[in-house]
Amino acid sequence: MSRNIRAIAAKSCFDVVDQGMSLSDVLPKAQALLDNALDKALLQEICFGVMRYLPQLEAVCNQLMSKPLIKQLRPLQFLLYVGIYQLKFMRIPDHAAISETVDAARELKGQSLTKLINGVLRNVQRQPAVFDFDNAPLAVQFNHPGWFITELQLAYPQQWQQILEANQQKAPLWLRVNINKINPTDYAAALTRTGIEYSRPVADLPAAIKLTQAQDVTTLPGYAEGWFSVQDGAAQYAASLLQVSDGQRILDACCAPGGKTCNILELAPQAEVTALDKEPKRLLRVHENLARLGLTAKVIAADASAPDSWWQGQLFDRILLDVPCSASGVIRRHPDIRWLRKKADIAALAELQQRILQQCWVLLAPGGILLYATCSVLPQENSAQITQFLQQNNDATLDLLPQQSPEQPHGWQLLPGEQDMDGFFYARLLKAAN
Repeated sequence: MSRNIRAIAAKSCFDVVDQGMSLSDVLPKAQALLDNALDKALLQEICFGVMRYLPQLEAVCNQLMSKPLIKQLRPLQFLLYVGIYQLKFMRIPDHAAISETVDAARELKGQSLTKLINGVLRNVQRQPAVFDFDNAPLAVQFNHPGWFITELQLAYPQQWQQILEANQQKAPLWLRVNINKINPTDYAAALTRTGIEYSRPVADLPAAIKLTQAQDVTTLPGYAEGWFSVQDGAAQYAASLLQVSDGQRILDACCAPGGKTCNILELAPQAEVTALDKEPKRLLRVHENLARLGLTAKVIAADASAPDSWWQGQLFDRILLDVPCSASGVIRRHPDIRWLRKKADIAALAELQQRILQQCWVLLAPGGILLYATCSVLPQENSAQITQFLQQNNDATLDLLPQQSPEQPHGWQLLPGEQDMDGFFYARLLKAAN
């Protein structure tokens, strides 16, 4: 396999867009081909950038080529996107971006196309007007699929542009301090001593710290000692909204990679926590996180929508349902989601979400709390689910969260970029006491 970063980036983007693979699966394998940390970072920057600006990169190519490259030449079409992205959005000198991209064509067995690729990139360099998209379709202007833009316009007539623009930003690195190991103020002081800039921007998340610049977390103070976890601010609300305490039986029903499981145990170290996930491979991360933080939970590979296969008959006092969803609230963190997700997926996900919600409700003790959560911004997965559930379950009532506004009667919807957090939805359901 090639060691040319642009060739690796082109092949990685091809694997995502044309082969339907996730960038979080593709990128680590691609980075493993490179020895240098700076090269790995450059590869990530290019791949993320192509995912963020794909419609505009395609539109530029359409202006400068008579027809796109097809079939076995598709990786070279993505190489053109890689080259254009560098010229438009990166600080790499033009001559280096062009020569490296042309060299990458040879690595991808595109020797006969080097003149074409060189010509297209030089035209991009000479014709800045190719990036004038004022009259282009909304999908090109905003770099998102048309169906998704339509959904946002319906759900958020005043805010849809704001959401799309937030999705184009690079996500910050948030930490959650492990209060069992170190006081958040002491950890902040440790960051200061090592010259790392940060802020503590959210009053109701005392353990949350946002780094001014992202960096390799393994180099941060106390990584090996379990002083902190990486977790977006929005996701850090889950454990506190669940109102956990020692002695409770708690189920985290869709737990991987385990951030919320660990947060629950940090707040209630003596709770009896069951962490469940359908994918055994994803549970490896849960075990790793628990071990690094010095926490203990009962970890089970099982399907939350089919409790008969794993439930032992004891009711839970608290249940966290961070259900499988479109992940439409974390597009800034995973820019490939917009190309992997299809409109038809939403109805299927909504059906699965409702099934998990109904099945897990049976496992909740009278007087208990179930927290429904998604990293989605689509009402079909969020407020509509809660409305349907309340209509069908007389023993359920919605407990209004402190953060909920009157315009959000069925839960708290965080939009991407609010307080520099991911998009997230929470609804807290109370089960009637007998």
